[in-house]
Amino acid sequence: MTDISSSFHQEQGVEIQGGEEKENEDQDKEEKARCEWDFHLSTLISSSNSISGSGCDTLGVLEFDPCGNFLASGGIARKIRIYGANSLLREERENERCTMTGVPVTLDHGNACKFYICAPAKLGSLKWKPDWGSRVLGSGDYDGVVMEYDLEKKMPVFERDEHGGRRVWSIDYCHSDPVLGASGSDDGTMQMWDPRCGDNGKCLAMVQPSNQYSPVCCVEFNPFRGPIVAVGCADRRVYAYDMRKMLEPLFVLDGHQKTVTYIRFLDERTIISSSIDGCIKMWDAEDQRVIRTYKGHNNSRRFVGLSVWKPGGLICCGSESNQVFVYDKRWGEPLWVYGCQPMDLTRHDHGFVSSVCWQQNNENQCTLVAGDSEGVLRVFSGKKKLTI
Repeated sequence: MTDISSSFHQEQGVEIQGGEEKENEDQDKEEKARCEWDFHLSTLISSSNSISGSGCDTLGVLEFDPCGNFLASGGIARKIRIYGANSLLREERENERCTMTGVPVTLDHGNACKFYICAPAKLGSLKWKPDWGSRVLGSGDYDGVVMEYDLEKKMPVFERDEHGGRRVWSIDYCHSDPVLGASGSDDGTMQMWDPRCGDNGKCLAMVQPSNQYSPVCCVEFNPFRGPIVAVGCADRRVYAYDMRKMLEPLFVLDGHQKTVTYIRFLDERTIISSSIDGCIKMWDAEDQRVIRTYKGHNNSRRFVGLSVWKPGGLICCGSESNQVFVYDKRWGEPLWVYGCQPMDLTRHDHGFVSSVCWQQNNENQCTLVAGDSEGVLRVFSGKKKLTI
């Protein structure tokens, strides 16, 4: 097991400080040739709850299917909504009008949503099952239950309740063996399971990363190579395990000041993590060091979402200031910020952006979806342009 000691951080701090001048020079050079992005709000999807500001439809999770054809949303309304990408991107057929007027296409959930499935509890996580196209979707809920839904039949086909009724914050599937899943919970454990082993799915392994019984807030398998699964905890650390022998962590990433809320693999050796310390960090997993820290968004106590767009090297998160932040992986300052206007301007609490998700398409144009605490979905289109 490799741990990162305080002395290591002190050394890193000296190295970073010593190279600050060179880093600034490099950034100035890169700034002249960097690729800028044009983003615009193309579609806005709201509901009666959004307009009334009842706050009963907070969107906690958004997930595009692997092919980018469908988007699933879930939250405290106990509904899994499925949207067709074409309905979300219908502004492409009216692109000229939107660009000229700056007015997005506005829909309500009833018109935009293809169908929905009622869930038994509030939803903390959704994940499409690899190699099943757009048919099977997994969920983790506030009652500690993991379920899988067959979307063609619109019904659950698997249920697992092994977290003692404690909230499941995150689930993910192994890409090398897509049947295997993992879930992280408030009970302080990450459990790996196989739906083929009995009605409740045999627990293949269980780890308690922190000795303090800290909640496990995020779980992510490395989708690029090797049997690696990463776990983020309320004890401020990221733990990585070899799923073939889950006794001790392969390494521990220690650098956040508060709970780690999300983990994403950007490539085979780069991990992106976010925390309620208001920072996103990019790590070299092989050297177990921080490459870059991203700051600008406001995140001190809530889950605000994290998504990486791998083809374009962009990172997105929400904010408790009700804004959407986009970072280029090469720079610590935001590349683009969108300030969402609340639906009800009379409210003192203007809500927050609670979930974000990139559609993983080509590297010259992108689609980003953000959901907020009022149940509003905003779809953004981006195109890259070279500046001289």
